[in-house]
Amino acid sequence: MSTSTEVKRDGRFFGHPLGLANLFGVELWERFSFYGMIGILPIYLYYSAAEGGLDVAKPTALGIVGAYSGLVYLSSTAGSWVADRLLGSERTLFYSAILVMLGHIGLAVVPGLLGVGIGLVCVAVGSGGLKANATTIVGTLYEKDDPRIDAGFTIFYIGVNVGGWLGPLLTGLAQEKVNFHLGFGLAAIGMALGLVQYTLGRKNLGSKASEVPNPLPPEQRVKYGLGALTGLVVIVLVGVTGLVKAENLPDAVIVLVGLVAVAYFAVILLSKKITADERSRVWSFVPMFIASAAFFSLYQQQASVVIAYSDERLDRNLFGWEMPVSWTSSINPVFIILLGGVFATIWTKLGNRQPSTPAKFAYGTIIMGIAFLLFLPMIHTGKNGSPLLALIGILFVFTIGEMMLSPVGLAVSTKLAPTAFRSQMVALNFLSISFGSAMSGKLAQNYSTTNEGPYFGVIGGVAIAIGVVFALCIPFIRKLMKGVH
Repeated sequence: MSTSTEVKRDGRFFGHPLGLANLFGVELWERFSFYGMIGILPIYLYYSAAEGGLDVAKPTALGIVGAYSGLVYLSSTAGSWVADRLLGSERTLFYSAILVMLGHIGLAVVPGLLGVGIGLVCVAVGSGGLKANATTIVGTLYEKDDPRIDAGFTIFYIGVNVGGWLGPLLTGLAQEKVNFHLGFGLAAIGMALGLVQYTLGRKNLGSKASEVPNPLPPEQRVKYGLGALTGLVVIVLVGVTGLVKAENLPDAVIVLVGLVAVAYFAVILLSKKITADERSRVWSFVPMFIASAAFFSLYQQQASVVIAYSDERLDRNLFGWEMPVSWTSSINPVFIILLGGVFATIWTKLGNRQPSTPAKFAYGTIIMGIAFLLFLPMIHTGKNGSPLLALIGILFVFTIGEMMLSPVGLAVSTKLAPTAFRSQMVALNFLSISFGSAMSGKLAQNYSTTNEGPYFGVIGGVAIAIGVVFALCIPFIRKLMKGVH
């Protein structure tokens, strides 16, 4: 029996392959470091120098955070390409984790905007490579028709959110008690721990995780190397000439991600390496890409608008003690930890009777729109007058929407993937998140405490409308999926 078959039949981790525990762990610590950093990044950018910040204008700071999140997911395309054509998913994940750790060290030890630039570039590229390939490797642990796969991705997603819960708590406390740089330093330590545990358990992932499914011929490596170098030069020139500045960074990322997504779909759909059924399944993912982008353009505002809201509008007083701003970033992960097992059990028990993947996408988008409308009753509560319990309730609704769409999106991208484009199909799922994240930064630039009614009302209403239209298209989408539920 092959190593790959043994891994897929393994049930030593709560009925799932033991390799899932290793991936659970590395994502836990990577998310600890990422969300720990992102929980304090907005206020680091817009706080005054006297408060330890960089005194960037608040709309610009919120836009940077959204654009940066978009770049993280955009870099997953490069990580997926490297995995598919050069190194395989397992080695790409390992090197990406090292890069993430170095990025957090840069934020911790290099002062000012230089540290932000160095740190965010390293973390963006590393996180993108790690995220896409961790997801891909989870998919290799199961057969396509294995009924455990959705539950497996949900368990994996719980690991993501254990890290997402702990990170902002510890980095936020460090920022409040000492300074921002200690907070960033804790993020670096977290990623180092993740790298150690991953290294110790690499043998549990099976041979499939190390395969290079579509190897790049040696004679083409120089051509692609020159192309990558040219792209890097263009990026440097765009920054040096001021064509892309902090103020318009979200616009640039939106355009870039849109072009990359169109190119990715075109390359896969026009490839001679995929069958007719595989091509139909890729087409079915196009409307799901759009719904996912709409969902994340709202959901990802937790890292920008919700942080600013917590700083300016939320009553953070707990029995005479003021809670750190970043701690609101830990609310959503707590709900995911609590509800992840519930949803995994529900999907497992229902089996083939559960709602189809397109139906889950529609429900998730509509629920996310409703969550934004729930801010409306608090628009007149004044400075730091909105009750913490109300925000907790809203983030609970965020979580219900997320559990309907996000882990399911990870799973369906592997189930719909053509054999020759396994990692790159996962990258398309992350590109939808990238586009939505960049859009969240663009939208966040328009947020202020004086226009909350129109802001939350219009954005929430548009998301609900998109979800309803998507729901009407479900029969057509399911037909294109060619038997994938």
